[in-house]
Amino acid sequence: MTNGRHGIGLILTTFLVALILTLIPLPDWARLLRPEWTLLVLTYWAMATPDRVGVGVAWLLGLFQDVAVGTLLGQHALTFALVTYVVLRLHPRLRIYPLWQQAVSLLVLIALHLLVTRWVMGFAGNAPQTLWFWAPAATSAVLWPLIFIFLRRLRRRYRIA
Repeated sequence: MTNGRHGIGLILTTFLVALILTLIPLPDWARLLRPEWTLLVLTYWAMATPDRVGVGVAWLLGLFQDVAVGTLLGQHALTFALVTYVVLRLHPRLRIYPLWQQAVSLLVLIALHLLVTRWVMGFAGNAPQTLWFWAPAATSAVLWPLIFIFLRRLRRRYRIA
């Protein structure tokens, strides 16, 4: 087992990489398909280390993402906390699912994130009017097995329990 500082450092590094991936400029067509990198990484760590990554971490990470991407302050914080709460309640079950079932579960959870995001954007008066708004849920679900395997290898290599 590794010490707590080392594990927290790796977890924070993966969050930082996810935020950077979220901020990388993309062409218009690719921006519509951008996966929810931060939420994928957050979900992995909430499932793998529920004692370290909880709703409070999700809230703070969401605030960082709100500031980084320039959205309404608290928009991502609310949805990240909501999704993380659901993941923490279901993590014993989610962890034993095969990867394809986890991906389907993530599709639903990220769709929940997008639904609440759309709801908040509607209150602010700028709700998207296209169905492409839902595309990140599909791309995130497709990428989930790769993200899961990569982060699991990192967690095992550095012995984060």
